[in-house]
Amino acid sequence: MYKLALGIEYVGTNYSGWQRQVQKSQILSVQAEIERAISYVANHKVSTICAGRTDAGVHAYGQVVHCEVMADRSMHGWVFGCNSVLPRDIRVLWAKIVPEDFDARRSAIARQYKYIVYNSKMRPGLLYEYLAWHYRALDAEKMHVAAQDWLGVHDFSSFRSAGCQSLSPVRDMLSIQVCRSGEFITFDITANAFLYHMIRNMVGVLFEIGGGKKPVAWAKEVLAVKNRSKASITAPAQGLYLAGVRYPERFQIVECKSGLWFFNQG
Repeated sequence: MYKLALGIEYVGTNYSGWQRQVQKSQILSVQAEIERAISYVANHKVSTICAGRTDAGVHAYGQVVHCEVMADRSMHGWVFGCNSVLPRDIRVLWAKIVPEDFDARRSAIARQYKYIVYNSKMRPGLLYEYLAWHYRALDAEKMHVAAQDWLGVHDFSSFRSAGCQSLSPVRDMLSIQVCRSGEFITFDITANAFLYHMIRNMVGVLFEIGGGKKPVAWAKEVLAVKNRSKASITAPAQGLYLAGVRYPERFQIVECKSGLWFFNQG
């Protein structure tokens, strides 16, 4: 038996989220589909651990999972074998044998998400499942400036939705970039880890600032109050992507870089 890591991308629209629903086998999850595919290639039952448990409707092109397998297969065999039985909206991008101490979740030192908004009075027809939409004109520069007050180690309780199972609301925010390219606005956010709905709640606050309803200083005030009810709406799921996971260099896990143009806006 050896430990295998795989890079995964998927469209979250048709799934209840990453996590397998143990008591509701009829509900589709990305984890269940991935485990079914790996088990098919391995010819034995396989369980997986992922770097980030994305919610219903959230997409990924930088997800990383690990599992233990006994089958003797080439890395090419794992990738193409899994993809031969996976649904069209889930793909294995790469496979790699990793050391026994590698853990896709616990070994991660940072996670990067991108939230992509189509900012126009008209709702998009194309890509509507892959983008959030905001009809009110947004000032990307104001949102970027406001978000810088969230950098560093803070208690992010104001952005923590009910149902969060994390033992601590403290996270280390490493980078937040808000950029506009035409009618697309990209929120590029990296932290050591995230709370339940944290990014979507942060984007909701920035929408209020970017739309002129709240001043730039409100972002810092919301953080300081440590109360979710003092923040704003939870932004829609379909604009959110798990874009990459960073690990210590010794594991030699390369972050995924999508070639699709709208992921790289900003």
